[in-house]
Amino acid sequence: MALGGLAIGSVLIEQHAAPWRWALMVLSCLVWPHLAYLLSRGSADSYRTEKRNLLIDSAIAGLWVPLMHFNLLPSVVLVTVTTFDKLSSGMRRLWLISLPGLFGAAALATLILRPPVELQSSLLVIICTLPLLVVHTLSSSIGSYLLIRTVSRQNKLLEVLRRTDSQTGLFAREHWQEHANAALQRFHATGQPACLLMIDIDHFKEINDTYGHAAGDEVISAAGQCIRNSIREVDSAGRYGGDEFAVLCTNIQANDTADIAERIRSQLQALRLEHYPQLRLTSSIGLAAAEPEFATLDFWMKATDTALYAAKERGRNQVAERQLSLALSPAG
Repeated sequence: MALGGLAIGSVLIEQHAAPWRWALMVLSCLVWPHLAYLLSRGSADSYRTEKRNLLIDSAIAGLWVPLMHFNLLPSVVLVTVTTFDKLSSGMRRLWLISLPGLFGAAALATLILRPPVELQSSLLVIICTLPLLVVHTLSSSIGSYLLIRTVSRQNKLLEVLRRTDSQTGLFAREHWQEHANAALQRFHATGQPACLLMIDIDHFKEINDTYGHAAGDEVISAAGQCIRNSIREVDSAGRYGGDEFAVLCTNIQANDTADIAERIRSQLQALRLEHYPQLRLTSSIGLAAAEPEFATLDFWMKATDTALYAAKERGRNQVAERQLSLALSPAG
């Protein structure tokens, strides 16, 4: 607004304007912005007050077009800048709502004052108008750049939230399935081995019923941390749902994967919760290596589930591999 006053002032100098127009310029460009700020700060509905202030800004810009005798450059710049401000405010259709006030103020002042039309802009007027044009363009560009950076950071955060289970820090189900599906496709294309583990906390419903859901939440969180600490960096662990977890082990044979599964089982059994030290956890784990017969991830998951149910049927707290009749680790 102050830079707008500089442009207006250069026109008033050349027109040898009356004192009342100088006073109006000071009121419009120097006093009004501070008054508008105070009105917004003190308002119970600052959004609505600021919207009204922006509409007043447009009316002020329209008023000054005839007061400057339609001097072309500052008139166009003032109208353009104030309209662009409405667009960049993000308030829906505000620029359109502001047009009646802008053109209405210009028309009313024209009817009352009957100013002459002096379109030509002198060198002084051009020099005094350029700061408004340059500074406003730069500030708007910087604002847009910062907004783009903010949106980019938020999109990255949303992507992290989309692929991560907030309670455990492991991959969310859909993101983990993307990894597993890609591993299965690599197996079919190149023969690179891969194995799946399905991990189920034994008697989790009884834990909730006995100790409460707060204990159940702590169990899930601690189990997720334990699983993450028990696997390799190249492996992918995810929360599959409820008290069930899934681990994708890539470029590894079933025997070595069984060692990882046993490490997870033993670490979960040794786990002690801070708020429930008397609680003892056990887990059942199913293991299935990728096979040519698994056309889709669903077939692979069903095979792993079958192994998991076999571990449960054999007494829980053990690891069972698909199609093996003997558990890979003894019950604790």
